[in-house]
Amino acid sequence: MTFFQGSEEYVLDNKGRVTIPPYMRRALSPEARETFTITRGVRKCIIAYPIDQWEKIQHKLMELNPFNPENDKIITFLTMFCKEVTLDAQNRILIPKDLLTYAKIDTKALIVGKIDHIEIWNPEEFARIYSFDEEEYAQIFEKVLGTNHYNNQESKYEANEPKQV
Repeated sequence: MTFFQGSEEYVLDNKGRVTIPPYMRRALSPEARETFTITRGVRKCIIAYPIDQWEKIQHKLMELNPFNPENDKIITFLTMFCKEVTLDAQNRILIPKDLLTYAKIDTKALIVGKIDHIEIWNPEEFARIYSFDEEEYAQIFEKVLGTNHYNNQESKYEANEPKQV
């Protein structure tokens, strides 16, 4: 499995299209057929899942009890704004106006790889939300990743990978 990572800033054209960086396009599986499901992200961004990854999200949503109010909210939030978009000949996707408005994207878009999906941000909003000092970053890094890394616990992803000797 190839992961989405890195970031690039692009200018939207007058139709609301933005280029997906070449190294992110290479991470698309053949099953994705150069197609993404895009919707609102939790933090005023647009999330873009390759269609094959979005199917996994849909299966998780189907497992939720829709009569639980919290589950109903998340199902509704994720699905009511969904649009399916396919890369055009210039490797761009068309972002609908309602999603651009939600994410406060006017002319510039920051494309951010997030392992199994891409986020599309207003660059200033991204900088505001993800601005923290190095000490805070170090603390978060240790809290989130430190335990598995330093005590050699095997993650669910490592368990399926061939061992290097």
